[in-house]
Amino acid sequence: MVLKGKKIGFGLTGSHCTYHLVFPQIKRLIEEGATVIPIVSNTVQKTNTRFGEAKEHLDRLLEITGQELVTSIEVAEKFGPKDPLDCMVVAPLTGNSLSKLANALTDTPVLMATKATMRNQNPIVLAISTNDALGLNGVNLMRLMASKHIYFVPYGQDDPIKKPNSLVAKMELIPDTIREALDDQQIQPVLINH
Repeated sequence: MVLKGKKIGFGLTGSHCTYHLVFPQIKRLIEEGATVIPIVSNTVQKTNTRFGEAKEHLDRLLEITGQELVTSIEVAEKFGPKDPLDCMVVAPLTGNSLSKLANALTDTPVLMATKATMRNQNPIVLAISTNDALGLNGVNLMRLMASKHIYFVPYGQDDPIKKPNSLVAKMELIPDTIREALDDQQIQPVLINH
């Protein structure tokens, strides 16, 4: 399925080390004709790290998408029946947001937009980036993998020796995963060598 004319919510959570891989995928979606609505977690809005200042990331999202950033739960709630998205992407999806989503907690704009899209039974695409996916968060990962309308960008261990519980999605597969999800299909294989 082509992305031209599709309205895609794109939620960023706090795995700052992967933004350099995620931003080019947002550009690709726009180049393919999608409208991308940037939605940012509270952490993205406020946290400065060695991977960049919060303001730099927010300015870059605004520049890439040309769309106003969704920064509050109240604004994100409109993506329910009032102003639905064709697809909601969360990339990167941290372990913290993964666990909240799997347990129906909605305390950030990204999670609210995701919940609103789930309510509409439209696809949710998740690109995980967490150091504990194969640890305590494993149960949450499997809960979401077994859920309807949730699709995963293929992922694998990024450093099995030093970080054996860590999983990271192959971010360059975000557009392909969205295309499959819009056809109600999970891109395969899900588990890859990273």
